[in-house]
Amino acid sequence: MTTSLVVTVIGPDRPGLVSLLSERGKTFGASWAQSRMASLAGQFAGIVHFAVPDENVEALASALRELSATGLNVVIAESHGAPKHFDTQLLKLELVGQDRPGIIRDISRALANLGISIEELQTGIVSAAWSAENLFEAKALLLVPHTVPVDLLRDTLEELANELMVDITLDDSVTPVAI
Repeated sequence: MTTSLVVTVIGPDRPGLVSLLSERGKTFGASWAQSRMASLAGQFAGIVHFAVPDENVEALASALRELSATGLNVVIAESHGAPKHFDTQLLKLELVGQDRPGIIRDISRALANLGISIEELQTGIVSAAWSAENLFEAKALLLVPHTVPVDLLRDTLEELANELMVDITLDDSVTPVAI
């Protein structure tokens, strides 16, 4: 049997951090199941899902916590099963507009009010090609319950896009990708 360890790591970015994490996992027979990593404002921010043989869970967790001596902040969550999303569909949301505070707050509130979960979210500030002004971009994968009509979601997002003065597109032809 295996146990899932979801590990978040944050600290000053430098070469070799991914190698350091993967070496710790391999030492204890863990499989690197999934990850998301980025360098943000000079900081390494990573989330790794290790599938660990049950007998090695505590040893791996201890070895990962020891990384705090290298300047990394490590948080570990243990799980024995993945959440089930039987009655949902996956939709892709893309947003672009002039940068201003509150865009993600307003979008995430509207989604939560409809009972929609955000599976993945990626955001950034980019320079507009024609004017060099700052534009805010967001891409998200949404878990939408089948009880929420896609038309209702579209209408809600269109109304919000008008208020926020952003462009929002919703793609319902997304299929999950196995890595």
